[in-house]
Amino acid sequence: MPTTERVFQLFKELNQIPRPSHHEERVADYLCQFAERLHLPYKRDKENCVVISKPATPGHEGAEPIVLLNHMDMVCVGMKDPLADPIEAYVENGWMKARGTSLGADNGIGLSMALAVLEDDSIVHPALEVMTTTNEEDGMSGASQLSKDFLKGRKVINLDSEDYDTITTGAAGACLQFHRIPVVRKQAPGGKRRWYRIRFEGGLGGHSGVDINKGRCSAVVPAWAILAAIYNEYEFDVASINIGEANASIASSAEIVLTIPSGEGSEFVKQQEEMMNEWLQEEYGKTDPKMHCTIEKCEREETVINAEALEALLTCLEQTPQGVVKMSEAMKGTVETSNNVGRIETMDDCIFVSTHTRSFIDSDMEELSRDIANVFAACGAKSEMVMSAPAWQEDQQSEFLRLTSDTFQDVLGWRPRMVAMHFVLEAGFFVQHYPGIQMASIGPRIVEPHSTSERIELSTIEDIWKVLNELLKRLA
Repeated sequence: MPTTERVFQLFKELNQIPRPSHHEERVADYLCQFAERLHLPYKRDKENCVVISKPATPGHEGAEPIVLLNHMDMVCVGMKDPLADPIEAYVENGWMKARGTSLGADNGIGLSMALAVLEDDSIVHPALEVMTTTNEEDGMSGASQLSKDFLKGRKVINLDSEDYDTITTGAAGACLQFHRIPVVRKQAPGGKRRWYRIRFEGGLGGHSGVDINKGRCSAVVPAWAILAAIYNEYEFDVASINIGEANASIASSAEIVLTIPSGEGSEFVKQQEEMMNEWLQEEYGKTDPKMHCTIEKCEREETVINAEALEALLTCLEQTPQGVVKMSEAMKGTVETSNNVGRIETMDDCIFVSTHTRSFIDSDMEELSRDIANVFAACGAKSEMVMSAPAWQEDQQSEFLRLTSDTFQDVLGWRPRMVAMHFVLEAGFFVQHYPGIQMASIGPRIVEPHSTSERIELSTIEDIWKVLNELLKRLA
């Protein structure tokens, strides 16, 4: 059986190509050139999705075609310039990690496996379509815009799972919304004033789906709390608010620049540092122990936002759910509905806020999304639905899933769980576009995706590679 050496080489190549969501052109170029080098037919659509076809191993032409599904974008956390900053991967104690950034194992390692299959003629397989989508992490526009004839296969092995011991057979639906609170910039006040930079740093962050129930501190929460505390006691002005790293991540950091008249008010602001750190330890000491607050004097800014915009933001955040909304009664221990405020950014003409609502019940997701949009509308904001992906649930008794489970048992000696996960997969769109499609989602163990702590267990890559090879052989 082929080894994973080539998988790691391909992953290293991918990590030399910047691939944040909405900027996948260079990865798409790489995939097309990869297909041309192997003399394999491929298609590329207007969204830069790429499908590469490979004929069945000789003698297996009668088998049903199989699709290997991945996405080419990644959540770029810890990068000041995601289009230029490199990913510096290293191995430590059996895990691959990255220095100061997200690793891109979600979903780069799955894509590397699929490319390695295309390259290796010793792997027995049916006719293959290696399908790679764009913008999976920030809107799923690639999957949602696929044409009805882009794929032929109706059985899909999705290599985008992060739970090594499971076959993911269902995923929550998701609604990503962008809200914009109107802002009027005005000249910063003069006179005797103090300027402060308030920072919340050190949070674990994480995936706003699979990590949403782990009790972590979203930086949105203490940032709102400190602003509300000052707002209730003193008049002040805010120059900028920047919270969070990605729409699909739990915010691990926040920065606020504000000014307040010298005197009691400025002393009150400075006292918040000690109070916030005590509160963070009491509330999140066990789940997010490194989250902390610092408040330092800073240089004067030229402009501040109008008071009405700040008041609107505080009102909206107070009324918008953050975290788990409801646990599932049908699936014990599984989050059914959640919402995450991913990013907040002050711009020249607005305060930008993103919300990511997830649920296994499409109607509940739609209702909660409408409620959130109504909260912002009541404060004069405009909301835009960027993505609405349907929930997906596979028949766990299907022959395809039983074969996948049997392959784990025979190759690794244990049978994986079949579970629905509180993250979003593109499966819902594929079910809509391609009637009769079936999907099994598998993958190695990836911990803390969408964060600078993202890491992948090397031994599980070896195991999933063995399972994939054997599963393709059996499907042939």
